[in-house]
Amino acid sequence: MARRGVNAPIQPPTPLTDADAWDAYVAAHPAATPFHSRAWCQAVTKATGHQCHLIAPRDVGGTPTGLLPLHHVRSPLFGQALVASGFAVDGGILADDGANAAMIAAAAVDVASSLGVSSVELRGGPLPEGEGWRVEEGVYAGFARDLAADDDAELLAIPRKQRAEVRKVLEGGLTVTTGSDAAERRDHYHIYATSVRNLGTPVFPRALFDAVLDAFGDAADILTVRENGRPVASVLSLYWRGTVMPYWGGGTADARRLRANELMYFALMRHARAKGCTRFDFGRSKVGTGPFAYKKNWGFEPQPLVYARWLAPGETPRDMNPNSAKYRLQVDLWKKLPLWIANRIGPLIARGLG
Repeated sequence: MARRGVNAPIQPPTPLTDADAWDAYVAAHPAATPFHSRAWCQAVTKATGHQCHLIAPRDVGGTPTGLLPLHHVRSPLFGQALVASGFAVDGGILADDGANAAMIAAAAVDVASSLGVSSVELRGGPLPEGEGWRVEEGVYAGFARDLAADDDAELLAIPRKQRAEVRKVLEGGLTVTTGSDAAERRDHYHIYATSVRNLGTPVFPRALFDAVLDAFGDAADILTVRENGRPVASVLSLYWRGTVMPYWGGGTADARRLRANELMYFALMRHARAKGCTRFDFGRSKVGTGPFAYKKNWGFEPQPLVYARWLAPGETPRDMNPNSAKYRLQVDLWKKLPLWIANRIGPLIARGLG
């Protein structure tokens, strides 16, 4: 992607309403993620109602020289924030250079102030400097590595103990299906909702999963592990520039006994290779948690993730961590809810997490 010098004439960041320009800039920028894409941002808005303010400086010819998608997340429980981008693990500032990145950061603060929002959360990208901005690190780590050439090589890339677990389940009778039709969507949501209820957290609206699948087309699908046809583990994945990203996944109470998660991720590696992928992005996990240790067991090395947040004077960050002492009682109670109640109430709460 061509880069303009810092002295090139640019216009102040303003809302970018040209869909073709948005798509073209994301397609050309080497650091772009699916969470910068119009498909993701519009899917989130469609499913949750959180408006996306996409701001961008442009050169004198009107070509974008950077962009930042900001979802205006509002919740009576968790407050308001501009989040880049909503329900994502990335989506921070994209820019041609540091001058444009700084201009975008300043514009984000202006948008927040104009909307009466006290916080801007950037998940990835250049880290802004200046009044009100703070760096947040040591909380999350990302896990990604290249895929091996075939199943045999993939098995050898997994540490011995975890490899033995994978070999056992490969010799079992579980089956795998893939797709994005109505049946796959229904089974995935049931599995995912059950999984997060058991963890004590509210489930996202089903409309969010449907909107993402519809928007991404062939670049998203569902893989489900079944025992005698009954779904026991399922994951919704994104495919981006040769990388598979298992994004929303979970399993039933039987999944651990059946080693269904082991089959699910190994089968996803195989499925992704068949789609032409060369890299597996296991996503982010909180440092010191079970998912963090699980991904290390697969041979993935944690890479620290550094985020940035702007806070208006006197404000404190939103607290959405289910491990926080503040929510301990609520988490314990949520685990005991009947699934139908959790699925009815959960989306009303979870849509405010962003």
